[in-house]
Formats: sequence, C-alpha cells, structure tokens
Amino acid sequence: MTKEEIISFINANATCYLATCDGDKPHVRAMGMYNADERGILIQLSSIKGMYGELVKNPKVELCYNGSGKVIRISGTADFMEDQALKEEVVKSRPFLKTLVDAHGWEAIKVFRVANPVATVWTMATNLEPREFIKLY
Repeated sequence: MTKEEIISFINANATCYLATCDGDKPHVRAMGMYNADERGILIQLSSIKGMYGELVKNPKVELCYNGSGKVIRISGTADFMEDQALKEEVVKSRPFLKTLVDAHGWEAIKVFRVANPVATVWTMATNLEPREFIKLY
C-alpha cells in the first residue's frame, strides 16, 4: 500500500488499538482516532486519564487498525499539540466532550499527533513475506 492508501484506510477504519507502556507494563486500549490529515495522525484523549501520564513519561506508541482483511500497524511518538483552535474543533465534532470541558476546563482535552509515523501492512497473502516499512509523513 502507498502512504496515501494507508491514510485513506485509517480514516475509513478510525477505531484503532493504541499501545503504550507504564514502566515495563504494556497497555493496549481501543481508541477512536480523531483524524489523519496534513497535520498528521491525530488522537484525542483526556489529561485526567492514566494514559496521558503514561504518554508524558514514555511517548512511544503503536497504533493498530484492522479492516477488510488488512492489519496496519503504525509506530511513532506522541507529540502533544497545545492548539486551542484544534481542541475546539475536536470538541465541536465530539459534543460528548463538552461535559468534560465544563467540569475540568480546556486543559482536560489533549490531542497528540503521531510524530515520525512508520507503518507496516499485514494481510494473509503477505503473512510470510518480509515486512515493508512505510514512512507516512
């Protein structure tokens, strides 16, 4: 797959599994990716959740997307974007976050882009082939 095809795929399959580490203990959870565009792969989370603290201590991440017989893994580093306009854009598109902002302020909304993202694509047909690493941005 080309990087354009990968970006299209992850936008069409926005639920991903995000892996982080807390010390030597890995954590994986399902996340709804906010968007993948010219700004990068954007993930929104809350500063009041434990995942935020994990990412501050160790920003290395891996995302896993699954759909249509393909698995795409993307590794990189969480690069937090302190952009108020972006936070407002996210809350506008995800109205359920308004109660979080009302209760904890805008600081509770965190958005990171995956810096230096590198993707690998897996299918049954390519299962035994050497992995190809595709730089996305």
